[in-house]
Amino acid sequence: VQLQACGGGLVQAGGSLRLSCTGSGRAFSSYIYPMGWFRQAPGKEREFVAAISWSGGNTYYADSVKGRFTISRDNDKNTVFLQMSSLKPEDTAVYYCAAGRDTGRSWYASQREYEYDYWGQGTQVTVSS
Repeated sequence: VQLQACGGGLVQAGGSLRLSCTGSGRAFSSYIYPMGWFRQAPGKEREFVAAISWSGGNTYYADSVKGRFTISRDNDKNTVFLQMSSLKPEDTAVYYCAAGRDTGRSWYASQREYEYDYWGQGTQVTVSS
């Protein structure tokens, strides 16, 4: 399983960006798995941003992004998206997408980093003030 994230860049405060992350691998399309986004700012530990169940019916957000970020997914394309609006300088970080283990539970999503088995390479988001 491989995850490829893209969509990062430099944006002014108040602007928007849309990240996407596509999974590939022979067995990937047959999994039932949650997906999530995490981020790591310079000098800080990686933190949870958002998560979505396989069905898309359950989503979770960190308090710091709630109301500004929206996570969604397209299972036909093995892709998860993170729409980021009203960006702030403190959103500056490397953003990582992750795919959780096959739980067989389409409604399940997790905020816990250790429940994600596959990670993308990260995409840089820089928000200038």
